[in-house]
Amino acid sequence: MITYAMDHLISAGIERFIINTHYFAGSYNKVFPDRQWRGVPMIFRHEPVLLDTAGGIKNIEDLLADDETILVYNGDTFTDLPLAHLIDEHYAKRKEVTLALRSSGSPLNVNLNAEGEICDLRHTLGDKGVTSCLFTGIYIVEKIFLRRLRAGRTESVVPIFISMIKEQPGSVAGIIIDEGRWYDIGSVAEYEKINAMLGGQR
Repeated sequence: MITYAMDHLISAGIERFIINTHYFAGSYNKVFPDRQWRGVPMIFRHEPVLLDTAGGIKNIEDLLADDETILVYNGDTFTDLPLAHLIDEHYAKRKEVTLALRSSGSPLNVNLNAEGEICDLRHTLGDKGVTSCLFTGIYIVEKIFLRRLRAGRTESVVPIFISMIKEQPGSVAGIIIDEGRWYDIGSVAEYEKINAMLGGQR
């Protein structure tokens, strides 16, 4: 599944991968001994303790070098949605964060207001907006976003996004991308189910 995700990212112009590892971390070195995939370099960063999404991003901060923009792609996501739409939207809106959303699926817990801005996540702020969407687990953050995170802390990005919205409404951008397939694969059983449905494609 990881090579499928990397091919997807390469098709969008990604030039370097940084991958947080945890379970069977040594397997990555065995499978990718030259630390590259289709000529694109790979860097592995081990998480002895799972740090969740925000902690995982902070965990790679020292590896970013001169990179200012990071496309985050959750490892349990299987999709072929057009990433170019997300990238174009991020640079057009010039926000600190831009989320890739879908208008169907579950849970529909990202709310957009009439201006298309994200006004609530997980129904935390009580703002129903006008549209509810699914968060795909794919998003773009600017390097300055990492200043909001604490090193070594296990935490999700979602509460941080919510804090940003409370501080400044409209500060977290989003774009609905309904083209292509999208699946959340959070278990071996779910992986086998999706793999069977796709006829063995990965």
